[in-house]
Amino acid sequence: MIELSVGRIAEIVAGRSVGDPEALVAGPVVIDSRHVPPGGLFVALRGERADGHDHVDGAAGQGAAAALVDHDLPGATVPLVVVDDVTAALGRLARHVHDVLAAGGLTTLALTGSAGKTSTKDLLAHVLDPAGPTVAPEGSFNNEWGVPLTVLRADRSTRYLVVEMGARGLGHIATLCQIAPPDVAAVLNVGTAHVGEFGGLELTARAKGEIVEALRPAGTAVLNLDDDRVRAMRSRTAASVLGFGADPAAAVRLASLALDASGFPALTLVHAGESVEVVLPQLGLHHGANAAAAVSMAVAAGVPFREAAARLGTATPRSPHRMARHVTEDGVVVVDDAYNANPESMAAAVTWLADTAGQRGVAVLGAMLELGDESAELHRRVGELARRSGLRSVVVVGADAAPIAAGAGDIAVVVADVTEAVEHLRASLHPEDVVLVKASRGGRLERVVDALRAPNRHTAGGPPPL
Repeated sequence: MIELSVGRIAEIVAGRSVGDPEALVAGPVVIDSRHVPPGGLFVALRGERADGHDHVDGAAGQGAAAALVDHDLPGATVPLVVVDDVTAALGRLARHVHDVLAAGGLTTLALTGSAGKTSTKDLLAHVLDPAGPTVAPEGSFNNEWGVPLTVLRADRSTRYLVVEMGARGLGHIATLCQIAPPDVAAVLNVGTAHVGEFGGLELTARAKGEIVEALRPAGTAVLNLDDDRVRAMRSRTAASVLGFGADPAAAVRLASLALDASGFPALTLVHAGESVEVVLPQLGLHHGANAAAAVSMAVAAGVPFREAAARLGTATPRSPHRMARHVTEDGVVVVDDAYNANPESMAAAVTWLADTAGQRGVAVLGAMLELGDESAELHRRVGELARRSGLRSVVVVGADAAPIAAGAGDIAVVVADVTEAVEHLRASLHPEDVVLVKASRGGRLERVVDALRAPNRHTAGGPPPL
């Protein structure tokens, strides 16, 4: 965040200041009153479970310099910036800061896609870090709150700003690009995630392509040439296009990809006559495409290809619950991929489990949300894949995931909830088994991982509460 007075912030966001207009905001912008650093700006958002306006005084007690609110708060112990719409004001503030930093040389790299956004964002940040100070989203901050909060973490020392952009309908990404106009914009893929909200794959593609439409002619669109819908986005931008993928026409070509003995993807990338072989220390073959995308974006931002590709070899996971490997005290390998799920990422994870563990593989799968009328069929296909892949069993958690069992057949075990899943696994797992845990965020299946990892899980004390 660049230093701004309360009065200046009020001007930028078309609000009014209450209290000392000369008070300086010098720290980050946050939405959690418990984590406000001294000099920070607290943004009082209204959520489903809490209203930030109830926590303004708490933020002041943590050292907040000011609060952004949508109504007067008599007796507030901190200067206020009062606006009609806090979310819109947050976006306007972020755009102002972005414009100031862009004028000073900031390069903004934005990406979207139906699957792989967060993993690719993390890889890109890792690749860019040695080339200059880099700011990237924490977790999956990719919506109308997450994007401006990411922008507002940047300051005058920041060289690269990485922005992840999600969408659940037309116009969402275009709005996010108004907050953080990209210099480099990538589309990873167009798949069935949120297809129920978009209304079909063609509308999904229209929405994702808004990110390249936002590019200036001097920018670069980084497109997955292995995805026909993404390839077609070349006509939607006046910017130059850098293609990636296994396609022979790709500027950054994924020439080979295979799992090594540890389940890590070993890949060969080729660009402009140079070839780099590297093992990416992350679980899953699907990370090969993510790696190619990250290197392509870095190259578009001016990082030498060989340096960018070589840096993949030290890229450990940054975000939680994404193919995170754990070993229990009983020797069971538990892979936590519980942050989110869609048909493409579910298939990739199940395939990795089969390739890595075979008959020692146990998939604990919950529901994939927001799939619309095709939900039952898409879940059934995941079960069929698991059955064909030769896994020992599939533990299906919850009624919404039940169609997985229909596809998995006799290797499926259906349980009502997390508690039943843990009880079944405790009774059936053996040392050296490999357990994959995956579902959409609403399922909170990381609780299965936590229970299996808890010390002395066979004792009367048991695991932590579920």
